[in-house]
Amino acid sequence: MTEILQQIINGIAIGGVYVLIALGLTIVFGILGIAHFAHGSVSMFGGYLTFFLVAQQGYPLILAILVALVVGMVLGVLIELLAYRPVRNANHINAFIVALGLTMMVEGINLQFFGAEQVVIPTDAGRVFSIGGVTLPELRLYVILAAAALILAMTIFVEKTKTGQAIRAVAENRDAAILMGINVQMIPLIVFAISTALGVAAGVMVGSLFAIAPGVGEGLVVKGFAVLILGGLGSIPGAVVGGIVLGVTEALAAGFISSAYKDVIAFVVMIAVLLLRPQGLMGRA
Repeated sequence: MTEILQQIINGIAIGGVYVLIALGLTIVFGILGIAHFAHGSVSMFGGYLTFFLVAQQGYPLILAILVALVVGMVLGVLIELLAYRPVRNANHINAFIVALGLTMMVEGINLQFFGAEQVVIPTDAGRVFSIGGVTLPELRLYVILAAAALILAMTIFVEKTKTGQAIRAVAENRDAAILMGINVQMIPLIVFAISTALGVAAGVMVGSLFAIAPGVGEGLVVKGFAVLILGGLGSIPGAVVGGIVLGVTEALAAGFISSAYKDVIAFVVMIAVLLLRPQGLMGRA
């Protein structure tokens, strides 16, 4: 039982990362209908930038994260303006090709500026807490709390603020939103800024918990889309539930079967859910 609880805690930590990635993908897909494949590489850019500021420039970790978030939001706005907006009214395949091209371009930028070496973001969180035989490293605790805080902030923003209501209105009915006086040209910029900030936060968590290296972003965005499908397309609660389910499933598979099969088992669970409930756990039929 102790081992099961241990793996569940580990799964919740990585599940929180998956949730942040999926939330960023969800709001972009819900507003623009774009499968933003470059989201994983952009997340890694945020992690690399944080590592550079902390390890090479001597920034305090919190300040480095804040700088990376701001830079990430600016990058998100530029991506929407320069990459996706020109093909907004074109065939969907155009946005798909742009998304793939962005993935390769951002990955190339990461390689050019930060190199191909695997890096880990240094932190001072080295303590380990033990409760009833279950260990909880201080860093994992911070990751869980930070992910929970960001998820809560995102939920409050979307549900309670006027901007969040405008985003939901545009996602529900763009033409009606225009008639209600909503600036539909500004909404995508806000959406991409928020999406990229969530991705940067996830990249920092991955870089702190594990490591950042070329190719990690692509794997991360695949997990994000898996969560998106598992929870239900366009559903924020679904993204939260799907991310935790996927993270815990992976951790249990790694702990009791083999880490080599954790990804396979996680996707088997996702496929099983889709066979039984094609709209996802929290999606509409």
